[in-house]
Amino acid sequence: MKRTLFTLALSIGGLAQAAPTVPQERLQALAFDPYWIALNHYETGKLGGWRSYVDDPRFFLAPDGENHPDAELAATLKALYAPAGSGDQHAQCAYPARTRWLREQLQLTDLPTPDCAEFTAWFKDIAPHSAVLIFPAAYLNSPSSMFGHTLLRIDQADIDSDNTALLSYALNFGAFIEGMDNSILYAWKGLMGGYPGLFALVPYREKLAEYRSLENRDLWEYRLNLTPEESARMVEHVWELKQIRFDYFFFDENCSFRLLELLEIARPGLELTEQFPITAIPTDTVRAVKDAGLVKGIEYRPSRERELLARAQPLSNDEQQWALRLADAPEHLQSAEFQQVPKDRQALIQDAAFRLQRYRSAAGGRDSASAQRSFALLKSINRNPPPPLAVERPGLPEQGHESRTWQLGAGSRDDRAFAEYGLRMAYHDLNDNLYGFPLGAQIETLQLKLRQYEGNHWQLQNLDLANIRSLTPRNELLQPWSWQVASGLERVLGKDGDERLVTHLNGGVGGTWALSDDMLGFALGTVRVEHNSDFAGFFTPAAGFNTGLLWHNAVGNLSAEASADYFTNGEVRRSLSLNQQWEISRNLGLRLSAKRDFSQLASPQNEVSLELKWYHY
Repeated sequence: MKRTLFTLALSIGGLAQAAPTVPQERLQALAFDPYWIALNHYETGKLGGWRSYVDDPRFFLAPDGENHPDAELAATLKALYAPAGSGDQHAQCAYPARTRWLREQLQLTDLPTPDCAEFTAWFKDIAPHSAVLIFPAAYLNSPSSMFGHTLLRIDQADIDSDNTALLSYALNFGAFIEGMDNSILYAWKGLMGGYPGLFALVPYREKLAEYRSLENRDLWEYRLNLTPEESARMVEHVWELKQIRFDYFFFDENCSFRLLELLEIARPGLELTEQFPITAIPTDTVRAVKDAGLVKGIEYRPSRERELLARAQPLSNDEQQWALRLADAPEHLQSAEFQQVPKDRQALIQDAAFRLQRYRSAAGGRDSASAQRSFALLKSINRNPPPPLAVERPGLPEQGHESRTWQLGAGSRDDRAFAEYGLRMAYHDLNDNLYGFPLGAQIETLQLKLRQYEGNHWQLQNLDLANIRSLTPRNELLQPWSWQVASGLERVLGKDGDERLVTHLNGGVGGTWALSDDMLGFALGTVRVEHNSDFAGFFTPAAGFNTGLLWHNAVGNLSAEASADYFTNGEVRRSLSLNQQWEISRNLGLRLSAKRDFSQLASPQNEVSLELKWYHY
């Protein structure tokens, strides 16, 4: 549509100003200038040449503009001189960032002056002055948010003096999903680029409510040192991308990668996207922005869940039971039994009850009854206010270990020695270096391990597509379920003492409990479906359990686990394992593992290994 309108405008004889004659050498230099490449989101093609990340022909003015930066520049320069009467449809109105750059580079003083009323009103409403990079922490219950997320907040000039952050706009890039795809289809299409990705500007208060309340995610705000001119340049380019489609890929061309492109538009000369040729994990991109010297301040906003747990932490079990009763029925505030509780403890209890009520309302929807309960509790809090809530700030996510892991190990399985070589694309397991990650969370994708036995016998030990575990402790106030899911190829005991490479899909659900500040105990019921050449059926199901302890100690993380699978064909497979990781540095760990496997098909086997893990993007 843009190309058609501009062609019609240019065809009106006698009304168009002629574009200046620019030497071909100068045009070629501009066409391959890094900033023009960034404005059009070009990358070098796999077989040479150029291709744009933009997957929408409406973005380009030249028919072959997607692959030819020089053709797109020539078409743009010509369109800028179209008659001014086309108003908002004029190229200068549709491409303000291109217009600004070409005007500066070519000293274009004779451009027509169309009335860009729509863009002018939009830009005035946003009034960009500065920017903040927002990182909502990882949320395991959403496939698209398991690795965290990034977005930008665009602030006005009076943000600090008037404390108007909630009136700012959030700039977000995300997958546009029509219909109700199930989780498996969603994950598959997200991995394969099956969804279009779009930029959106929405009020920041809406995103804040979504992440802190509905998804119970901590927020990190990284104040960027962009100047007003740099912030304006970035927002102008966002206008050019309005309703323009990109293919969305979870692991590389995602929310974080697209925002890095915008920062390269804001500040020419930044080289951020080239650091992420394969994957763009949000924490890695935050680290890249920080390492580039763009961050001048960091603020932390805890989720409602974290605030509730912090307020409930000093309460005894009896006091937490009071909080539960008050959240359900605030009339207990006036009971003689509650009035006998010391006033300072009453203040803590009723504040915990109020926060629990708000937490429940956010999760289940607010109705008149919940609003009345909240109001009754709030009135009591005003009469007897608690001390200010202090929430301990967790470790900065970008200071945790990097996401890709190289692994080198040695060990023995019964009487056979082996060396093991591994690569994990992303990103954290239960025993990895803990700083910046919650205890009990595991997200592993695309992990490969090759084993070399004595006699130069090589075998594929395992290939994990995904291995996710969420071990969130239960308490008096909150009762979350723990769960796990894994899929891929792995070695198991087989007939005649051999190991079989099997295909599996398994999952489990259960509970986790905090045995101390640094120790979790968990127990899950599990199900498994397996394709095994030793089994008669193509797929054989099993039911079982997985239980154990996770302890963060002085040198690292220790896990002790017991698991069993009871197959419908009579096979019983059990396992005991112990793992201790020493945290040598942020990006280096040493792990000692011991395991004993049992099977109806073979004698028990013991395995001990020592593995060096290097976390490196």
